Amino acid sequence: MAQTPAAQVAAVLDDWHHAAAVADEARYFGHFAANGVFMGTDATERWTVSEFRDWAKPHFQSKKAWNFKPRNRQIAFSADGNTAWFDEMLDTPNLGVCRGSGVLVRQSGEWKIAQYNLSIAIPNSIADALVKQIAAAGKREIQKK
Repeated sequence: MAQTPAAQVAAVLDDWHHAAAVADEARYFGHFAANGVFMGTDATERWTVSEFRDWAKPHFQSKKAWNFKPRNRQIAFSADGNTAWFDEMLDTPNLGVCRGSGVLVRQSGEWKIAQYNLSIAIPNSIADALVKQIAAAGKREIQKK
């Protein structure tokens, strides 16, 4: 039985996460579109696939990449069915609960990750204090320059 488009997209994302968990660099980066972008949790982390691969290479080589467990994934599609966007909650061992969101495009019959955005899910109850810490850290960074 053929998979639905939503099941196909979910399978790509699940395999992508699993590839990181087992430190399979080729499989992990093979899920990206050639012009893909990964946005990490720090405001400076907007990487092309090659930049992200360079940054991640030591993690994959040490066989200790990351192990994110997705849950509560939502997937939607463009009218022509060739673009999908999603969001998912992630359980992570080092960052706590995070959110991943992004876009996949169908290229030559395969779904590829065009953009992935990883963010730390910050409870509203601590957001004000955290925003103040971020502002103070930003001022320190500017003063260093």
